[in-house]
Amino acid sequence: MDDADIPFLDLTAPDFSTRSDAVREARRRHWCAQTPFGFAVLRHKAAGQILRDRRFRQGSYAWPDTQNLNGSFADFWKRSIISIEGADHKAQRQIALTALSMDFVNGLRPEFTRIAEELITDLENRRDFDFVADFTEPFAGRAITTLLGLPDDQAATIAKDATSLGLAMGVGSKQYEGIFNPACDRLFDVADALLGRAQGGDDTAYVGRMWGAACAIGHTDQQVLRDLIVISIFGGVDTTRAQLGFAVRLFMDHPAQWQALRANPDLTAQAIEEVIRHNPTTTWATREAVEDLVFEGIAIPKGTTVHVLVHATATDPLVDASGGFDISKRRKSHFGFGGGAHHCLGQLVARTDMACALNVMVRHWCSFHWAGEPEWAPDSGNTAPVTMPVSAVWA
Repeated sequence: MDDADIPFLDLTAPDFSTRSDAVREARRRHWCAQTPFGFAVLRHKAAGQILRDRRFRQGSYAWPDTQNLNGSFADFWKRSIISIEGADHKAQRQIALTALSMDFVNGLRPEFTRIAEELITDLENRRDFDFVADFTEPFAGRAITTLLGLPDDQAATIAKDATSLGLAMGVGSKQYEGIFNPACDRLFDVADALLGRAQGGDDTAYVGRMWGAACAIGHTDQQVLRDLIVISIFGGVDTTRAQLGFAVRLFMDHPAQWQALRANPDLTAQAIEEVIRHNPTTTWATREAVEDLVFEGIAIPKGTTVHVLVHATATDPLVDASGGFDISKRRKSHFGFGGGAHHCLGQLVARTDMACALNVMVRHWCSFHWAGEPEWAPDSGNTAPVTMPVSAVWA
């Protein structure tokens, strides 16, 4: 099959969805597709290989330039851990991962659970509510302020600004510069305050632990640490907020699965993976070829961008032909948190706070259904629920 036979997917189309029939048909024909931004990877095996292949580097560093973005977000994104490679990237990962040790994150479970309980208790007298505005966004905001050791009264502002940064990650992001650049500036103000507190020895939460880890390896550049704090806030809020919303959508579509989770909360961890597999908030992970190469019969010139489509690769019938949304099934790993050297730093936090929220939800809600028409962000780049009017049946 030559390049002319490779299917084409228009990632820039307003109605494009990474979970569409067009993507499934392209995957049936080939392991990849051509797009306006390079290649899209559609098969699980190829995705795993590319994400770990040293002939590729992290590719989303170029996203601001491809979208002609300017200002504080673009500058931050291009210099942050998301975009860099080599020794500096390795050092920053060591700092963040030391700070986010398993014992530290697991120690936050009681607080994550308390937050979810409070939010759901506040909804008990309301049959109908907006699951995004009334639960996922405030939960994600308070989870991140818990991680940072900040008071709850800062959660709403931080959550709103972190959510605004997500507008920079979709096709058509240029139109939102007036929203996400000021939000980025405000999050750097938060980072500065946290870093000052940590350097004064008055912080035992994430940033204080991060400062200690940075000092231990002699990697204390202030801009690097400010960027690490902001990327942690952005990723932490955006992922939790969106994936909990998508969880409710999937469970509404598959009510028997909700009952299965209520009957066996030990399935919570698998349920989270199944939600990300079927409806990822980060719809693709990006790499860029650092040399001319041939991969699976396709010539990929140096500088070519390659997008691993998370849903397509996670539901590849060559890996698991059973399909369907089933929280009892153990599946091959998905790439919703990326892979290789750029595997998401905050995945443990995201999996932990989402698990705490789901465990509270199954104790309180027998079922739920739509109370109105939901609104969704475009299903490409970083996607999320915008509004989710829900009616719940309480336990």
